[in-house]
Amino acid sequence: MPAMPHAPLYIGGEWIDTDTHYEVRSPATEEVAGTLAKGTREHTERAVAAARAAFDQGTWRDTSPAHRAELLRQVADGLAQRADELARVQSRENGAPVRLAEAVHIGVSLLHLRYLADLADRYEFQRPGPLITPVLAAGAVHREPIGVCAAIVPWNVPLLASVWKIAPALAAGNTVVIKPDEQAPFTVVELVRECERAGLPPGVLNLVTGDGADVGAQLAEHPHVRKVAVTGCTSTGRDVMRRAAGNIKHVSLELGGKGPNIVLDDADLKAAVDGALFACFTYSGQACEAGTRLLLPDSLHDEFVERMIVRAKTLRLSDPLDHDTDLGPVISAQQRDRMLDQITQAQHEGARLALGGGIPAGPRFARGHWIEPTILTDVTSTMRIAQEEVFGPLLAVMRYRTVEEAIEIANGTRYGLSAGVWTANPQAGLDIAEKLEAGQVWINNWHVLPPQYPFGGCKQSGNGREGGPRAIDDYTEEKVVTIGLPSDSEAKSHSLLLGTQEP
Repeated sequence: MPAMPHAPLYIGGEWIDTDTHYEVRSPATEEVAGTLAKGTREHTERAVAAARAAFDQGTWRDTSPAHRAELLRQVADGLAQRADELARVQSRENGAPVRLAEAVHIGVSLLHLRYLADLADRYEFQRPGPLITPVLAAGAVHREPIGVCAAIVPWNVPLLASVWKIAPALAAGNTVVIKPDEQAPFTVVELVRECERAGLPPGVLNLVTGDGADVGAQLAEHPHVRKVAVTGCTSTGRDVMRRAAGNIKHVSLELGGKGPNIVLDDADLKAAVDGALFACFTYSGQACEAGTRLLLPDSLHDEFVERMIVRAKTLRLSDPLDHDTDLGPVISAQQRDRMLDQITQAQHEGARLALGGGIPAGPRFARGHWIEPTILTDVTSTMRIAQEEVFGPLLAVMRYRTVEEAIEIANGTRYGLSAGVWTANPQAGLDIAEKLEAGQVWINNWHVLPPQYPFGGCKQSGNGREGGPRAIDDYTEEKVVTIGLPSDSEAKSHSLLLGTQEP
């Protein structure tokens, strides 16, 4: 990619520029990191039409699953050859520390892409059903592509969120229109370029960038879009569901979270302290599954908080392109100011500021959207900070007296994406996990997302799952095909079905 990239739209196999552009700015420096075509409702209409035409033509749909799997592997190989470059691109556009971008934003994305490609190879698109006598001679369940699928992806993990949507959709034979977030589009653009290089037919994958109120809304409403998959905030998910209801399309939503992280009184303190900071402060807290509520027993509270503050002070807040950086900026001035308001509000409600809480001092922080890693104690469930998603490096520490109380606190929000337990007793952790309302529960770890496991939440954290062994199921329709018994047996089965008497 050039030092100052520009990303056009990609519709029907052609790269198309627009008269109006976005500026993509580094959240670390506020300097322009690239420019981006600004698509409109007209461009969205063209992209959906191209995807619909490609699906109806059937070239990709009728391609063998093995060929589709091999193309996805070629895409993974192409991205892997440029992994270092893409990590720097990711770091510049969304502020992810480059060390994290290499290992997670790019590295984990490629693991998931390869897994989904392999899944396409072994996926059963036709599954024989049981013989039902005296009615059926044979039967099967066919899993067929849905049609045009829309993917709306966020700025925080754009490549992984795209892989979770594009790979199973293409593996199933669908066509796709993807809308990346205008704040961090470039790794998604490069994914599309690699698909083109690998020989994906024109119209099978289309890319439109633009305002959510135009492009995203139209994709959610469009009668020719049969599925829409969204990673974003909960308010966006609600809006998409309302718009999609008009034509009863498939909807999968991966939305916000308020992850409770429960430390039991037998936990290894060193591991749990590091784990609590890792759960919350990784990527400056800008992960939907972050562990932003830390639940401590009275017996450990004071010592744990003291140790955690000492450890947190060793974290390096600096240039995200520096390999020694632990925390970078947050994505925007708006997000930084929102977090500062949340900290002030929490203190007004009775929370105590134990660490951070402001913009760091020094010349390196004069530009960019910086905020100190922050720890609040004396937080209670009724406070706004215990209920609202923060999406920043802010940890709310809450006390509990009994395990039952901890579970009640953990489940006491509208979210249900992630949760964690730290304990020396695995069985105790499993027992608690059974009672937690969350799509994934980590015991003695956090942020672990193997491609073999599905990811998603319950309650207002969304519906559906992404990745995992059933990922392709979510991009197919089931069709049951049965063959009736011949001659006399067939006549008898008809009489049973129609309620008539045999002559």
